[in-house]
Order: sequence, then structure tokens, then C-alpha cells
Amino acid sequence: MFCHYTARAGRQMISSAKQVVMLTQASTLASPPTPLSSHPTNVRLVPEPNRSFVTMTTNNDDPHEVDAIFQRKHSLRSKLRKDLKNMDPIRRSEEDNAIQSIVLEAPWFKASKSLCAYISCAALREVDTSRIVSQVLSKPTQVMEASNPVDLFILPGLAFDRSGRRLGRSGGYYDLFLKKYQELAKQRKWKQPLLVALSYSLQIVDEGAIAVTSNDISVDALVSPAGFIPMSPAALDRG
Repeated sequence: MFCHYTARAGRQMISSAKQVVMLTQASTLASPPTPLSSHPTNVRLVPEPNRSFVTMTTNNDDPHEVDAIFQRKHSLRSKLRKDLKNMDPIRRSEEDNAIQSIVLEAPWFKASKSLCAYISCAALREVDTSRIVSQVLSKPTQVMEASNPVDLFILPGLAFDRSGRRLGRSGGYYDLFLKKYQELAKQRKWKQPLLVALSYSLQIVDEGAIAVTSNDISVDALVSPAGFIPMSPAALDRG
């Protein structure tokens, strides 16, 4: 498994918002984009980047304010990386199991006909998704080019707050991919997907700790060891 993006992989991920490869059955797993031939299944692997960068600003964001936001994000990333590195392995395993059990039993997971999920990368200390992946792949599937909407995105991140703000690893690829997909869904009059992030307990930070720009995409809900935490009307409806 690859734990870093190349610039080419980043460009592929952006374009893949219009052509998601998915496995369809009761649930579907897909993630953009490393070449399908690099993996024995037809699942695209998407560890989040920590070296390549996509800089996104708009005319509504003051350059000085954006710079200050990026500095705040950098400081919080440094703290969370240290906290995750120092996390007790037994606690990590317990939280991994608790989070995945909650997802696997959730009505919004069971009801999803198509979903996109990240493949966890141990080197990035992401919440483990191996049981979720195994559950999806254990069912007969049919590989197809996606011309239908995605019901659910299961996302990683470094930090989250209870308003749905998400701090990634500074590449910006998830935000850009999700924004492109949401635009596509709007154009095609699809129902917007539910965005659910998986979070260790130590990754949930105080309100206001995560600085955001207009390009940052918020999540609808979190799954932590404590349970499902809805943050949007869509999450409340489907929770």
C-alpha cells in the first residue's frame, strides 16, 4: 500500500470525481485513485497525502488571513501527529474495533448501495478500516464505471470538531475531490452523499480550534469510540 501521493496521483484524484469506479451490491467500496493494476482487487486505494500540496484560495479570502489560517492549521497538525504517535497501542486497537463496530452496525452503512471509503494506512496512523473493507468485499460484487450517485463517503482526517470541521494532512485532495463530486451531484440532480469521518477520541478538538477557508469541506457526522455524532440535518435524518 502506498502512503504518499505523487503530483500525478493528485491530478488523477481530481478527475476521478467524474468517473468513480465502484463495487455495487448491498454496499459498495471505492476510493480514488491509484492504478487498478497495482492491487489484486478492483478497489482504488486512497491514503491521504502528507507531501504534495494543492493550494486553494478564492477572491473572498484575504491573503493575509489565509496565511494565518494555514499557520494555525500547521500548528494543530503538528500537535495531532505527536498525539497520534504517542497513542497507546492497546487503546488504539480498542478504539479501532469500537469505531468499526459502530460503522458496521449503523443503518446508514447498511442502507448504502454505493460508497467510497479510504483504505487505512498504518504509517499515517489513520483509524483502521480493515473490517469495513472486509465486510464489503465479502459480498458478491460487480465492478462498473460509476454513472450512478454515491450514497456515502467514509473519510479520514487529523482532527475534527463537533461542528463538522475537518483538518486534513495539508494536501487538499479530499476537499477538492469532494467539492468536485458535490458539484457533479448537483448538476445531475443526485442526492448529496453523506460524509462520515472516522475519528479517535483524541482527534476531536474544541470548537474553534480548526481554522477553515471557504474551500474546506465539512463532514456531516463523526464516528468515534463514543458513537455516531451527527452534525447536519442529513446525518440526523439518516442516523
